[in-house]
Amino acid sequence: MTDYFKNACDYIDFNSKKYTDLSHKIWELAELSLKEFGSAELYQKLLSEEGFVVESNLCDIPTAFSGTFKSGEGGPVIGILGEFDALSGLSQKAGELERKELVKNGSGHGCGHNMLGAGSFAAACGVKHFLEETGTPGTVIFYGCPGEEGGASKAYMARDGVWKKLDAAFSWHPGDTNEITTGTCNSCTQVLYKFKGVASHAAGNPEQGRSALDAIELMNIGAQYLREHMATDCRIHYAMIDGGGVSPNVVQPHASVLYMVRSCKVADTLELQRRVDLLAEGAAKMTETTYERIFVDGTANTVPNTALEKILFDSLSVLPMPEYTADEQKYAAELKATFPGATELPGNACRFDTSIAAEVKKLSDNGKRAINDFIIPFRSGNEFTPGSTDVGDVSWLTPTAQLTTATFPSGSPGHSWQNVSCGATTIGDKGLIFAAKAICGAVIDVLTNPEKLSAAKAEFAERTADGGYVCPIPDGVAPYVIED
Repeated sequence: MTDYFKNACDYIDFNSKKYTDLSHKIWELAELSLKEFGSAELYQKLLSEEGFVVESNLCDIPTAFSGTFKSGEGGPVIGILGEFDALSGLSQKAGELERKELVKNGSGHGCGHNMLGAGSFAAACGVKHFLEETGTPGTVIFYGCPGEEGGASKAYMARDGVWKKLDAAFSWHPGDTNEITTGTCNSCTQVLYKFKGVASHAAGNPEQGRSALDAIELMNIGAQYLREHMATDCRIHYAMIDGGGVSPNVVQPHASVLYMVRSCKVADTLELQRRVDLLAEGAAKMTETTYERIFVDGTANTVPNTALEKILFDSLSVLPMPEYTADEQKYAAELKATFPGATELPGNACRFDTSIAAEVKKLSDNGKRAINDFIIPFRSGNEFTPGSTDVGDVSWLTPTAQLTTATFPSGSPGHSWQNVSCGATTIGDKGLIFAAKAICGAVIDVLTNPEKLSAAKAEFAERTADGGYVCPIPDGVAPYVIED
């Protein structure tokens, strides 16, 4: 660890309560995608107080913003990505070992974005401190990216060219391990279909009705048959947004369904989306209804960057591991007992590397540890995982690296009440500070070692040379807010 890095870590530690308090406030707000007005206001206020130049309403997205600090001539421009949206139906009291709603039918941070944004903000503050103390030329930009769970603001920003000005970007995600995120994932699109029919008495005048709900059911049946004719990396999911009311004796005059379509390459996703559109068209014809097609969002697959991932790993690996109290260990163990035990060793790298799996088996006591208080060995590769993230769109326009840190008990399922419960505890706090320091150290490394940044850029150019970025979002389309 260089003196510069150590000094920045000391700064983050000294101000740690500011960052953990921010995480807890965002946790309390628990605002859904593209509705994070209180969270966005809080971040922008803090950025301004810390001396960042704030830009609001990025790409005409009301809750998107940035905070920029420039030193000297500006030097390399590094972006640090923050998220802060919650998930519906996951309201949960903090620190509990059973399901207890904080707000009935409310929202909760089941993906830990309260910590994600706060940790990234802390990293940006640490980099700013380094730039001020040393006078090193460089620019750090914290990006407030709303709607990761439904809105994909980073993809809209990618379409509008925001990420092209960056020399590199860093992000992280709360999880149950400390490791580098690598490989690629699915691209995806989300489209809302709003069917309209004709109401009538379901018994007295059924022939006069045209059921919007029937249209959706037929569309969904078509999707089931389509699954037989998709490539193995493809996925189709849907959620009923509006079932047409609660009166079974009325032919439903309206109904809506939200579809998510995934495939690794954007072009394949758009082709599969075309076939799903045909299902909606066919269902409308069969039922003599009409429908409105609303594009919600879309994301690209991720482009790994080994050079930048190694820089981030080196930064993570020299940090002292967070220490956990007996009470924290006890709570994590008891919370871990509330969900089915994981059948695999912790960490994605174990799935692709037998030597790493053997090492993790020792470090994790064969997966029995309540908190994975160790770093999974470095691995960078092109392996595919079926999830999606709008960080992928950033990675097509600038070298990008990500990591996870342990903010939840080992094996904690994503988007769960357990994550919400743990996300406002000292376990989560320690994980976000750990992530902040790792990102801060990586940024300092690329700012002070231009040859490392050059290597990451060269790799990026090579990986994106074949066709380049294909944005899944049509021109002229604005983010669509799905109402509760």
